[in-house]
Amino acid sequence: MNITPHFKAMTTAFWVLLLAFPLGLFWTSSRACAERATRFGMQLCAKANVQLLDQSVHQIHLSVQRNDQGRLAWKRVYQYDYSHGDHERYSATITLLGQKPVAWIEPINRA
Repeated sequence: MNITPHFKAMTTAFWVLLLAFPLGLFWTSSRACAERATRFGMQLCAKANVQLLDQSVHQIHLSVQRNDQGRLAWKRVYQYDYSHGDHERYSATITLLGQKPVAWIEPINRA
């Protein structure tokens, strides 16, 4: 009885699962951070009395940096656009370390 093909299929499935699990965790974490940055951007825009355009942010940079506890964490920089009600678009950024906002450029209210 030859068990090699069966063993080979199980080995392939094992490696696929081994790679898919961390990728799934990274994707889920990335989505959570983007949602956190979007909510934070909405708060900043409401505070400055400007309009968040497209109701979303987009990631422009990803790197690894140590957090306050000295542990490695993903540093994500998000950009969002806002408007004062006219036809001009302005950009601002939010930087998250892990899921914590650590730096941001606030929208400027021209009023």
